[in-house]
Amino acid sequence: MNKLLKLGLVILLGLGVAVLLVKLLHGHDIAVLNPRGLIAFKERSLMITATLLMLIVVIPVFILTFVISWRYRAGNTKAKYAPDWDHHRVLEFTWWAVPTAIIVGLAVITWQSSHELDPYKPLASDKKPITIQVVALQWKWLFIYPEQHIASVNMVEFPEGTPVNFEITSDAPMNSFWIPQLGGQIYAMSGMTTHLHLMADSPGSFDGSSANLSGAGFAGMKFTAKSVPRAEFDVWTKSVERSPHHLDHGAYQALAKPSQNNPPSYYSFVTEGLYDEVVMNYMTPMPGMVTR
Repeated sequence: MNKLLKLGLVILLGLGVAVLLVKLLHGHDIAVLNPRGLIAFKERSLMITATLLMLIVVIPVFILTFVISWRYRAGNTKAKYAPDWDHHRVLEFTWWAVPTAIIVGLAVITWQSSHELDPYKPLASDKKPITIQVVALQWKWLFIYPEQHIASVNMVEFPEGTPVNFEITSDAPMNSFWIPQLGGQIYAMSGMTTHLHLMADSPGSFDGSSANLSGAGFAGMKFTAKSVPRAEFDVWTKSVERSPHHLDHGAYQALAKPSQNNPPSYYSFVTEGLYDEVVMNYMTPMPGMVTR
């Protein structure tokens, strides 16, 4: 009776932990599990598929670990003692074949998804993509709209259902640009441009952040990504064009100075080619470049 009680307590403890995990997951909005864009949906499916495939091995291993530990404990005199039993062909084949098949399956999935979800790969759409240039600063994000000739800090807005081509660089320590509900992160590095293609499938406001430690203000290096209907986006760009602030070389140098927890701000004019100057600033100096 004492043994059965112990076994029952272990089972209840396991069930309690499982219920607690489900409760925690249900009560929290985990961004990567609540996708709102094409890329994020595919990335969530990839994570779930890979996890389930690995659980085919993980779950039996944990179950067998408990069963073997319980059955062959020192106090169980009824357990069969077989010191000469060294292998079983069927079992040997099973525990080698199943993990091998899973690894091969994961390799195929990884190969296909790496090409399908390549962040440099443009998204197919009947709508014209919008280009947004991103500069990671200490500790804030600058968004430049080269076609609209406007800019914003810690706030990026774009039309729903429209591919967004992010061109990303850094004028500070290496960072990582991430909007979890729309897709995976990609690094922002000084002196080079990385690309990320995303698209929101519906209107919404999404949290964006830095996914790479970058110093004292890292925790507050957050921004808002907003997807809106095209008409609303056009209204927003017109409102930004009325801002009294201009992002010329002097304003940029002031903005690039380290600062924390910056509220959203907007610029109605951006010096032509400013983004390219920021990138080239880490190359051979040229006349008229932005220098700090």
